[in-house]
Amino acid sequence: MKKIKFTLLAAMAVCLTASVFTSCSSDDANDPENLISEYSYNDKLVAAQKAKSGKDEAILLVAFGSTWNNAFLAFDRTKVAYEEAFPNADVYISFSSDICINRARVGENTDDNGKIVSRDYYEPRYLLHAIGAAQYSKIYVQSLQVIPGEEFAAVVASVKKFMNNGYISGAHLDDDYLAKLQQDEAIFLGMPLLNDPETDVPEVARQLNTLYNTEAQQGVVAFMGHGNPDTYDTFKANARYTQLEEALQTLNPNFYVGTVDMPDNYKQDVYSRMTDNGKTSGKVYLHALMSIAGDHAHNDMAGEGEEYWDSEDEESEDNSWYEYFGHKGYDVNVPVVGKHPLGLLELPGILNVWIQHTRNAQFLEDAYHSMYPEE
Repeated sequence: MKKIKFTLLAAMAVCLTASVFTSCSSDDANDPENLISEYSYNDKLVAAQKAKSGKDEAILLVAFGSTWNNAFLAFDRTKVAYEEAFPNADVYISFSSDICINRARVGENTDDNGKIVSRDYYEPRYLLHAIGAAQYSKIYVQSLQVIPGEEFAAVVASVKKFMNNGYISGAHLDDDYLAKLQQDEAIFLGMPLLNDPETDVPEVARQLNTLYNTEAQQGVVAFMGHGNPDTYDTFKANARYTQLEEALQTLNPNFYVGTVDMPDNYKQDVYSRMTDNGKTSGKVYLHALMSIAGDHAHNDMAGEGEEYWDSEDEESEDNSWYEYFGHKGYDVNVPVVGKHPLGLLELPGILNVWIQHTRNAQFLEDAYHSMYPEE
């Protein structure tokens, strides 16, 4: 798959301005003084927000991240939607990807007007610590992942580590406060978009059909998700893509769902299913089945031109979906708003599924274990 190219300037900037997040110097990044300083910085930001708002509930939205400005704007709008849906809560956004954090911070990418964009998206551990230091009475951690796979497992682990004061010696939270969160059943986990095959999958299928049924009447509508390699298929979550395709095809047989990483569900496999069903020509509409439209959507899905096509290896993973289906003879379309494809967070009906997951967030049982069990 295509990768965004690093520039020497960006790499230097990461080392100079974001050493606590970067792998340029692992010794610096893991230095306790740097980590404590970063915790303190976020503690002050969140404490100021809590004092300003006067709210006593916090929602932390956790995404993998992105480096694309259109994705940043999608996250901004998601935050606003959550603030409107939960007026009694302060809402924060976190990235789990160090690479995305680094490159968002140094402003490697520009917006649609050519202006360099620099943003701070902190790791879940920093914002969870800050939320705990501010002692919100209720904490909701909402996964913005699509499937309950590898990335979601990391979200669960980060919450449990937070509840066990497990990040760094010298930056510990009040253990009594954490115990009270557990005792009061006040630490909640919101599930990914396609968590439940019985309720979430058919609802997302219904929403997607409502949005794209006109396209499906004109040709094939193919969604590109991420997926996990077999060795990282946590909770066997890849099955959700197959389940979603099946649910969509009960509404219109022209819907297909593939991925960039799930074995036996790459673009070649989607093409094989299409031809088996007699879809050998005509229009193909491509949409991202990811929370935001970032590198995968722009390059792996919508990449156009020689850079995205290897004529000597038509089955190469580096060939974009746009070029692949185009070279198979289809009339390929990538619908955009402005200059970009849309991610799922930008579709109100789909975003509402995530919001409902937060409303129905589960109390995270047995997350807290005292640092001082002898007491």
